[in-house]
Amino acid sequence: MNSVPRLVVAAPASGSGKTTVATGLMAAFTARGLAVSPHKVGPDYIDPGYHSLATGRPGRNLDAYMCGTELIAPLFAHGARGCGLAVVEGVMGLFDGAAGAGELSSTAQVAKLLRAPVVLVVDASSQSRSVAALVHGFASWDPGVRLAGVILNKVASDRHEELLREGLEESGVPVVGVLRRAPQVDTPSRHLGLVPVAERHTEALTAVEAMAAQVALGCDLDALYALARSAPPLDAPAWDPAAAVGPAVPGRPRIAVAGGAAFTFSYAEHAELLTAAGAEVVPFDPLREEQLPERTAGLVIGGGFPEMYGPELSANEPLRTSVADLAASGAPLAAECAGLLYLSRSLDGRPMCGVLDAEARMSGRLTLGYREAVALADGPLDAAGGRARGHEFHRTAVTPGAGASPAWGFTSPQRRTEGFLQQQVHASYLHTHWAGRPGAARRFTERCAAR
Repeated sequence: MNSVPRLVVAAPASGSGKTTVATGLMAAFTARGLAVSPHKVGPDYIDPGYHSLATGRPGRNLDAYMCGTELIAPLFAHGARGCGLAVVEGVMGLFDGAAGAGELSSTAQVAKLLRAPVVLVVDASSQSRSVAALVHGFASWDPGVRLAGVILNKVASDRHEELLREGLEESGVPVVGVLRRAPQVDTPSRHLGLVPVAERHTEALTAVEAMAAQVALGCDLDALYALARSAPPLDAPAWDPAAAVGPAVPGRPRIAVAGGAAFTFSYAEHAELLTAAGAEVVPFDPLREEQLPERTAGLVIGGGFPEMYGPELSANEPLRTSVADLAASGAPLAAECAGLLYLSRSLDGRPMCGVLDAEARMSGRLTLGYREAVALADGPLDAAGGRARGHEFHRTAVTPGAGASPAWGFTSPQRRTEGFLQQQVHASYLHTHWAGRPGAARRFTERCAAR
C-alpha cells in the first residue's frame, strides 16, 4: 500500500497557470524540507525539467495513452518512493484527453487512478461571481473526481479577491490560494512551448525561485498539505524496470545517449530500463563533444531542438562523422524526432550526419497528437508486427517522410507510413514511452551486446 501524500494540480483550460502553481508548490514544499516527487500528466518533456529544478528529483510523466492505465499507479509509486509529498501537474483542461478517446489520458482520469485530490487553478481575470458557476461545473461533472480546493490566479486587487471569495462561498469548494499578477515568474516560450531548462539554467532557476516565493506568499501550504495527506492509500506495487525487462543481458554493452541543450527530450524510465537490461548508459552532449564515448555499441538520440542549434551541430563535423561511422558499422541506433533530423543529410540546408537519405527543414505547420503504430519490419526496437502507442509534436518536416523500409505504419488517426529503418537504424518522428513497451529497451540492448 502506497500512502504518499499527493495532490493533482489541474485547470479549466491551458494557460491558466498550472505550471507556475505546480512548480511553485514543488519548490515551496521542498524549501520546507520535504522530499517532493514531481509528476506531469501526458507526454510533455519540458515542464518536468522545471519540476526537476524545483525538487532536485527527476520529473516523471504519467501518460495513460502511451503506457496504459494499469501502469499509472505503479509508475507513480516508483517515482514517489521515499517521498513526503507528490505533486502532479495536469495537462490542458481537467477533462481533456486523447482526441476521440473520452477521458483517456486526461488529468481527471489520472487523478482517479491515483485516488488523489484535485486543486483547480482558475484564471480569475475578467470575472468575479461567475467563477462560482465555473468551479461548481467542474466539481460536479464527474463524481469520481474529488475537487478539493481552488487556487485563484491573476487576481487584480484586494477588492477583486473579495468578490471572488464571496462568489465561491456558494460553490462549497474552499479557496486555498490567491495569486496576484506577477510577470516576474513568466518563462519564455517558442514554437513548441516553454524554453527548456537546459537552455537557460540560470534564468530558469530564478523563475522557479520566483514561483516558489509567489506560491508560498499566496497559498495556504498547510491546508494544501492537509489535502494531500487526505488521499487514501494506493494499492499499487511500484513499477520495477528490472522486472519489466527480465534478466540482464550479458556483456554490459555501452549505449551512448545524446543530451545537452539540443536533445533535452527524454523520459527517466528509458535510461532505467536500459540499465536494468544490462547496458552501461553513457550520456554525451553533441554540442560539446567531438567523438562518441569510447566503446559505444549503440546510440540513442531522443527529441529536442536541433533546429535551434543547427549551426553548432553542423559545425561539429568530427562528431557527425563519428555517428555516421557507427551507423555504417551496423551498430543499433534509435532516433526520435530531433534524432531523426540529426541523422538526416541536412537540416535547413546545413549538413547533418547523413545517415539517412533525407532532408529536414523547419515548417510553419504544427504536427501534434497521439498515434497508434505497427512495426513494418524487424528492427533494433521491435520485431515486425510489434505495436506501439506514441506521440508526435514538431514543426519540422523531413523529405521523404518515410524510407524504402519505413519504421512505422500508423493505424490511427490516419493510415500512413513514417520514418526510416535501415541496417540497425530506427529513426522516426514518433515519441514513445518505453515503460509501456519495455521489450524495446531489452531488444535494443541485446542488439548492442551482439555486436
